[in-house]
Amino acid sequence: MSTRIVFMGSPDFALPSLRALASRYSIIGVVTQPDRASGRGREIKMPPVKTLALELGLPIIQPEKLRAPEAMLQLRDWNPDLIVVAAFGQILKPDVLDLPRFGCLNVHASLLPRWRGAAPINAAILAGDEETGVTIMKMDAGLDTGDILTQRALRLTPDVTAGAAFDALSTLGADLLLETLPDYLAGKLTPTPQPADGVTYAPMLKKEDGRLDFTRPAEELVRRVRAMNPWPGAWFEYNGQPLKVLKAEAGVVFTYMSQPPGARLIVGNQPVVATSRDFLFLEEVQPPGKKPMDGKSFLAGGREWK
Repeated sequence: MSTRIVFMGSPDFALPSLRALASRYSIIGVVTQPDRASGRGREIKMPPVKTLALELGLPIIQPEKLRAPEAMLQLRDWNPDLIVVAAFGQILKPDVLDLPRFGCLNVHASLLPRWRGAAPINAAILAGDEETGVTIMKMDAGLDTGDILTQRALRLTPDVTAGAAFDALSTLGADLLLETLPDYLAGKLTPTPQPADGVTYAPMLKKEDGRLDFTRPAEELVRRVRAMNPWPGAWFEYNGQPLKVLKAEAGVVFTYMSQPPGARLIVGNQPVVATSRDFLFLEEVQPPGKKPMDGKSFLAGGREWK
């Protein structure tokens, strides 16, 4: 008898896990977030998981809140053996956690207990972690506090962006999920409680998190540029408008060492900003309403940088 699985997820991160599960197991239902208005035109868009579920011909529900009576009625009607969650975006209550006989498993994009919460990939890059990874966890009522089944690490190179790490970890998570499930379902894996030491939290990102504060060291700002790419994007106010910074490097300019944080310079045909320690070289920027451009092209556009 095949294992009946309900999948819960919403963004692109969840797609490899859903696709992998559907290739090996019986997916009897998919739960994802409601369609939302997005972009400047406020066009209604489906969550990526819904798009894939439609392609796969899977039943879908999109409750605003999972605890809604009609959502719980559908879950009980599906009567899953297992629920698999990947970046769903809602907290599961005990009545959901206790529903399947094999419980609920989560594909989480960090090496728990480090970076529990909504934005673990961004937090790892921002903190300068040399590695992150994925954890397959048996969920409980806490925020990413459940017992660990399996983990796999991923090295964070000094130039990796959150977007690139996101793609790599989503694939890694799907692969680890498929490796983990056979032994877990056969009772051959013993969940391990998370250690009490090393717990950190990664709260949900806000637009303001992308603001570059030049009273901070340049090396830290470089990490913020990478951690906020692609969303919410790193930026600072220039001529009354936000100037996005897509790529930057830290460096020393001995000629200008006395410049205060925030001072704008041109060094080697490149826009540079002084920080509390060293200088931030703007290698790629995006002015409002424009396409991304390198620093030299930005200066050539007739803007009064200095």
